[in-house]
Amino acid sequence: MTEQNTTVGPAPADPAPVTPEAPAAPEAPAAPGTPAAPEAPAAPGTPAAPGTPAAPEAAAQAPAAPEAFAPGAVTAPKDRRALRAALRWTAAVLVFAAAGAGTAYGITRAERTDVPGLSTKSDGRWTYPALSKPAPPPGAPVPFAVDNLDGIHYADLTQLTLPAPVGSAPDPGLKLEKDSAVTVDTFLEEYDPSAREKMKQGFADNGLRQIVARGWTTPDGTRTRVYLLRFHGSGFADTFTGCGIDLNGVKGMEPDSAWEQARTQPAPDPSGISVLQESVPFGDEQTRVGCVQSGDVQALILQNRKGGAGAVPLHQAVILQRQLLS
Repeated sequence: MTEQNTTVGPAPADPAPVTPEAPAAPEAPAAPGTPAAPEAPAAPGTPAAPGTPAAPEAAAQAPAAPEAFAPGAVTAPKDRRALRAALRWTAAVLVFAAAGAGTAYGITRAERTDVPGLSTKSDGRWTYPALSKPAPPPGAPVPFAVDNLDGIHYADLTQLTLPAPVGSAPDPGLKLEKDSAVTVDTFLEEYDPSAREKMKQGFADNGLRQIVARGWTTPDGTRTRVYLLRFHGSGFADTFTGCGIDLNGVKGMEPDSAWEQARTQPAPDPSGISVLQESVPFGDEQTRVGCVQSGDVQALILQNRKGGAGAVPLHQAVILQRQLLS
């Protein structure tokens, strides 16, 4: 038997086992409310890989992330927030209104001179007690009534005399008798000695019945005397000639210019009133005179002050005395 010469080569290698590709890991899901990031667009001039879809030219704008919701937290509605704001403003307005009302009440209750910015400088007027006209005796008519056209005053003259202002002191130089009566001789001391005898005779001829007086001195040094002379009637009172004439120590008198200007303005009826002032130059003191004739009563008001007597106090006294007699 012939041996077949057979060359035995190396055994073929076993084919390598094919390992299957591992499946791609799934992408992690995006967090709730977080949009997926858009793919970056390819750089200009770089072609996209085959099989890769082209990226859009502009990525859509990502929606805003919703507000985080915490457990137990409640968001107040807008209308409730507006209501709270309205209530706060209303309370503030009420507080300011109450404060303003309180301030206004305090202003109205205070005296004008006590309020800063509203206080006014005094014009020289004095403060008098409340004036009240005395009632005539029972059955007697009032002055200037239909049954008393002559203006007879039946009330006591002391009740018709102007009272002293607040803060004044009684005039120690005024000689008074009982019930504020003044004798004719005492009254005539206000006049020059050369004129006293003639005036005294005139009083006797014209029916002078009574003289009463009141005098005071104010802190500024003004000395005031108020005389009321009662006659038998208005016709006799008209004969009085002692208003600013022949006064003791006075060189000359002239009409009060301030009073004359006031007569053109609404004021009490100036009829029966005369207001005079001592002419310049005067001595150490100046004298002012006011005369009021009302029915059977003649009032004479004298004021003296060193350096010059103020016009306002005399005007005030004249007006108030007229009110008591009218």
